[in-house]
Amino acid sequence: MELTPSAPGNPLGGRQLIERYGAAGFRVSGVVFAGPVLVFPDRTILWENAAPTLESLAPIIAAGGIELILLGLGRRGAPVAPGLRAALKARGIGVEAMDTGAACRTYNVLLAEDRLVAAALLPPV
Repeated sequence: MELTPSAPGNPLGGRQLIERYGAAGFRVSGVVFAGPVLVFPDRTILWENAAPTLESLAPIIAAGGIELILLGLGRRGAPVAPGLRAALKARGIGVEAMDTGAACRTYNVLLAEDRLVAAALLPPV
């Protein structure tokens, strides 16, 4: 699904804008990623061992400065495990799980509002 108009240039000044998502992966700020991704305000990386666990979200935690992680869990959202929510809260990070499309849209809105947000996204299959 296309999220951004096709006009050239990044309206967010170089920040990582999620432009498209689909079963094969994501296009973030003009770069195509096959498979799950972790999207930070300043970079996007492939999400190794993609699963909503503390270990798999370690790159976001290690980056520092993130206040909210959006989990895009495919076609359907699922509740965040209480242990994961508590472990992230202890580190000052909130977490919200939803379907991938909603996570992509929410990430873009919060990024435009200069929120300290990251997204962990599974393709919607």
